Amino acid sequence: MRRAVLALALMAGPALAETQVQNLTYACDRDVAVPVVYVNAPDTSLVVLHVEGRQILLYNEPAASGARYAWPSDGSGYVWWTKGEAATLLWKDGEAGTETPLLTCSPG
Repeated sequence: MRRAVLALALMAGPALAETQVQNLTYACDRDVAVPVVYVNAPDTSLVVLHVEGRQILLYNEPAASGARYAWPSDGSGYVWWTKGEAATLLWKDGEAGTETPLLTCSPG
């Protein structure tokens, strides 16, 4: 996961000095630990999650409250939503227009 974050930071070019990277690990349901890397640059914010052997890259999108990250599409995909100390990993079904919680987490 560190290689993916380093590659993303290097792509930032001149904005590299202004890019902020934060590493956290969340404790979630079913005793699942989710390492998370937040990357905030002047032109974009994203998160890289490592969940049950999968690496997931999501981009920040508008949210009524908290911070919401998803893959930029109208289709199906993962959503990572944080509000205060809590975080939730959801599955968005683009066809049905529903979001199903997969994991409820808090910083570990």
